[in-house]
Amino acid sequence: MSEYKMAPPLQPGDTIGIISPCSRLENGTFEAAFETLRSRGYRIKKSRYLYSGTNGYAGSEEERAADLNEMVLDDEVKMVLFTGGYVSNEILPMIDYAAAAAHPKLYSSYSDGTSILNAIWAKTGLVTYYGQDPGVFCEPDAYNDRYFDGWFVHPPMQELAPRVPRQVLSGGTGEGVIVGGYTLNFAMMMGGDFFPFDESEDYLLILEDHEAFNTPAEVSALLSHIGQSRLMKRVRGLLFGDYSDRPNEELNGVLRRFGSRYGIPVVYCRDFGHGRSHAVLPIGVRARLDAGSGTLRFL
Repeated sequence: MSEYKMAPPLQPGDTIGIISPCSRLENGTFEAAFETLRSRGYRIKKSRYLYSGTNGYAGSEEERAADLNEMVLDDEVKMVLFTGGYVSNEILPMIDYAAAAAHPKLYSSYSDGTSILNAIWAKTGLVTYYGQDPGVFCEPDAYNDRYFDGWFVHPPMQELAPRVPRQVLSGGTGEGVIVGGYTLNFAMMMGGDFFPFDESEDYLLILEDHEAFNTPAEVSALLSHIGQSRLMKRVRGLLFGDYSDRPNEELNGVLRRFGSRYGIPVVYCRDFGHGRSHAVLPIGVRARLDAGSGTLRFL
């Protein structure tokens, strides 16, 4: 994967920076996760405003942007690990993208972190990583650990291995650059200044949602918004993540119709998202989705 702009992998003793750009954290949140990471040989550096509640729901935009930009410029920090929430898009205009390009490091989050991860990749070309935030490490899990090691310690991985069998909802094979994340955040980026994309390139969508947040009808509305964007002309497949512990035929119908409408393969999996499984998906890396075999291979 030498053609990608990727930050160096983690080494024993490296520092992981922790920020909260999407929500307010209570003091002491994720201490169990930090101890887990320390036990693996990493140092933890908490940002200045990690527990700020200036805006009530989070620190101020200026505080949260300052935390991110300070981590970007801190050459001791090799990875920036951050939480989800609701308001990451508030700070997109304030991120120092030139500094992020000049000081490449690993960025990992999921959920509301979608906005920042996609913006950093789109504005700098640096691969970012969807799937794991600090909370993942509160309860260590062998499947999740495999992906932490596979992308952050001994990269690259060759394939996204299924935790449980996948469900093919629309057939075919598609190849392109991985983009996406939490459906709401990614839909909000369509047409904005912080997701410029190459209209001659092909893309694979990785999207996820959860029944706790959005009904199938709401997921359908968000997918329709993405479908009506200019990006959709270049989308060659969709891998949709964990929505529920139970089969949901209404959601399956939404995804089948999406695949049929745009003539792309659609596969449902439980490998990433808001459930138990937190596989890591590299935003900006090419991959091939083969609905016939239900596989996603990184290229």
